[in-house]
Amino acid sequence: MSNTPKSSHFFAHLARMKLINRWPLMRNINNENVQEHSLQVAMVAHALALIKNRYFNGRVDPFKIATIALFHDISEVLTGDLPTPVKYSNPAIQHEYKKIEKLAEQKLINMVPDDFTEDYAALIDNQYHSEAEQFLVKAADVICAYLKTLEELAAGNHEFDLAKKRLDKIIKNYHSQEVDYFMQTYMPSFSLSLDEITQEDWQ
Repeated sequence: MSNTPKSSHFFAHLARMKLINRWPLMRNINNENVQEHSLQVAMVAHALALIKNRYFNGRVDPFKIATIALFHDISEVLTGDLPTPVKYSNPAIQHEYKKIEKLAEQKLINMVPDDFTEDYAALIDNQYHSEAEQFLVKAADVICAYLKTLEELAAGNHEFDLAKKRLDKIIKNYHSQEVDYFMQTYMPSFSLSLDEITQEDWQ
């Protein structure tokens, strides 16, 4: 290990995750940035992993999956958040954007000191993740986007009507036991007020 590590811009870039707002081109009642979204995805991914292991014969590492989730949108500190309708408007754009994401991820991996390159590559680059790990992080990402639509609709913002329907369909089409368990157990509370979710705790 080198006694004089090179200067690295890696964490200076990561600190800018909080400056990147999600859901561009859509009117938001409450703005959501990439940093806070990544934390929520990590917590949900961790829960999905626990559920899978406890009830559905899973053999995944919840802590690894949570950490992968923390870094799942890291490329956006270089690329920004491309609106979903643009990103998926046709296969060519989707393919090219995936290439740009990979280049951004590799650029960030290359920023860390050499002694840690493999450690961060293992978190950031999907080629090092199993199919189960990738699915749980992706499912958590979609669930958190769905939660965002519920929040906006509850505030009277119907800009998110179609997004909710699209995400609801994606979640149902997963046919995933751990995802279904999460939705049935935790989702109903998101339609309640603060008084309603705390009332039972004080009885």
